Amino acid sequence: MNAEPKTLQEAIIYFSIKDNCRDYLVARRWPNGVTCPRCGSESVTAQPKYNRWQCSSHHQGKESRQFTLKTGTIFEDSPIGLDKWLAVMWLVVNCKNGISSYEIHRAIGVTQKSAWFMSHRVRLALGMKSTTKLAGHVEVEETYIGGKARNMHKWKREQRIQGRGGVGKVAVMGLLERDGEVRAQIIGEADQDTLHKAVKRNVRRGSEVHTDGWKAYGGIDERSRYMHNVIDHGTKDVEGHIHTNVIENCWSLLKRGIKGTYVSVEPFHVFRYLDEQSFRYNSAH
Repeated sequence: MNAEPKTLQEAIIYFSIKDNCRDYLVARRWPNGVTCPRCGSESVTAQPKYNRWQCSSHHQGKESRQFTLKTGTIFEDSPIGLDKWLAVMWLVVNCKNGISSYEIHRAIGVTQKSAWFMSHRVRLALGMKSTTKLAGHVEVEETYIGGKARNMHKWKREQRIQGRGGVGKVAVMGLLERDGEVRAQIIGEADQDTLHKAVKRNVRRGSEVHTDGWKAYGGIDERSRYMHNVIDHGTKDVEGHIHTNVIENCWSLLKRGIKGTYVSVEPFHVFRYLDEQSFRYNSAH
């Protein structure tokens, strides 16, 4: 089978064969031929008996000249086989509402602790950022990630909920190019300086920026040469082509996964789940 697996059954069967795992990764990591991940040299010799390569160039200090498929990747230093790693990667990328470490633990036969480690390593790989700017019609909106007060124990509710709205939650900002990609990031506060800087950093000048009526977006058209369209959610959700419905759908998917699959996400891990959800959305477009 030369094509990528389309179903879980195909993925498990395909990646259960070591040669398939090797060929799959080599074709994507080194499409122009194997090179040393430490020095970049193309002068390498295969050692199939040991499932590794050896670089012919001199390396500084104690840096090894031998390397494997795992060297310099999220799989490095892990004794778990690539058959399970690639199956987990397939599950994380393809499960629309996410997949918990307990589900991975039951599905592929590793401990829950190992499953948690593997899923977070995969999310680390999904967090690679694009350097090109969004253009055309770009929807921008912020949201807050955190548990609902009514679902918390009394002591935790008293500890975390010290006010209204987003108090005690993680503030997240999203920028979405229609028929393009979405980007999401954690922000300290949804104030004018933070939001304006994020738009300037990610959106090409001359684009149409669609936001809700939050006052912090005010003046972005004057300062940064954008066409700023505002939709007042207090009166309507759509006015012609002006709306933020697509980015709101992304937030719905993200929160559905967090509440229904992961249940409880610590604030310092939220960025990993943003990267996961953004990758799934971008891969589908």
